[in-house]
Amino acid sequence: MMPPTPMHSEAQKPLVEIKGLKTHFFTDDGLVKAVEGVDLDILPDRTLCLLGESGCGKSILARSILRIVDAPGRIVGGSILYHAADGRTVDLARARAGSRELRAIRGSDIAMIFQEPMSSLGPIQKIGKQITETIRLHRDVSKAEAREEAIDMLARVGIPRPAERFEAYPFELSGGMRQRAMIAMALSCQPRLLIADEPTTALDVTTQAQILELIAELKDEFRMAVMLITHDLGVVAEVADDVAVMYMGKIVEKSDVYGLFEAPQHPYTRALLNSVPRIGVTTGARLPAIRGMVPHPLARPSGCTFRTRCDHFMEGICDLREPQLKPRGEGQVACFLHEEEARADV
Repeated sequence: MMPPTPMHSEAQKPLVEIKGLKTHFFTDDGLVKAVEGVDLDILPDRTLCLLGESGCGKSILARSILRIVDAPGRIVGGSILYHAADGRTVDLARARAGSRELRAIRGSDIAMIFQEPMSSLGPIQKIGKQITETIRLHRDVSKAEAREEAIDMLARVGIPRPAERFEAYPFELSGGMRQRAMIAMALSCQPRLLIADEPTTALDVTTQAQILELIAELKDEFRMAVMLITHDLGVVAEVADDVAVMYMGKIVEKSDVYGLFEAPQHPYTRALLNSVPRIGVTTGARLPAIRGMVPHPLARPSGCTFRTRCDHFMEGICDLREPQLKPRGEGQVACFLHEEEARADV
C-alpha cells in the first residue's frame, strides 16, 4: 500500500467547497433535517467517497449540490461554492432556481449518474436523442456533430455497436448497458465534477466491477473530480482517494482512504469496518453488527446523534452536547472520545 496523501494541500485547492450546508424537508408530520451543517471539500482530480448507511443523507447532499432537491425539501442554510474554470466563484446554494447560470453549470460542469437509470432516462426517447440533447443544450454544435460525439461517447463507455445502440430505447438495453448509457450522457460535456449516486447497486457483481473500473478510467482520461456515494466498503477501498462518513445528515469523520482503513477514529466508522465479512473467520462465528437502529428522522437524539448506538457513550457529555469536526491525524473526526477537555468535565 502506498503512503497516505494529505486530504488538502496548497497546490490542490477545492473544486467545490460546502460550508455549513443544511437541507431540510418541511413535511406534514414535522421537520426532517436531512442534511444538517455539512462541511466538505471536493478536490480536483480525486475521488471522494461518501459513506454511510441508507437514509443518512448522502443522496440529498448530492442533489443539493445540483439544486435538484424535490419539494418539500429545500436548502435553508450554508453555502456550496463552485470554483469555475474561468476563475468565477458561484454559490450554488444561493443561485436562483432555474437561472441561466445554474443551468449552465448543471449537466455541463457538474454532472450526475443516478442510482436507477430506468427512472432517469426518458422511457419513450431513444438513447441517442437524450445524449445529443444534452450536448446541444450546453454546446453550439450541429445535430450531425452531436450525433457523432454521442456515438463516440457510447463507444468510450464500452457499449458494443454504438451506432446501433444510439437508436435504441432504454427498455431495449440491459441494466449494465443502461448504466453505461447514463455515464455516456453524464460525460458528454466533459464535466469537471462527476457525482455518482450508488451507480452499481442494482447490478450483478461482474458488471459492478466493470462500471467502477470504467468510472476510474474516465476520471483519469477527463481529469475530473468524482464524488461517489456508496455504503459498500469494498468499493471505497477500491476507488477512493478521500472518504467522508455520514450519519443522520452530518459528517462524523473525514480522512484519506488509507487513514480510514488503517486507523478509523469515530466509533461509527469502526463499527462499519468491523461489520464487514472477512476471509479466515471461524465457520459459524457471528458477524459483529451495529446495535440498534438508525433513529427516526423526526426523533433525532439530543447531543451526539450516534450516542443511542455507541458502545463508548459518556453520560453527561454525549447526550448534552453536539460534537464538532476537529483535526485528528491527517483527517477530522466529530467525537468526544478524542477531546480530553470534554472527558475531564464529567
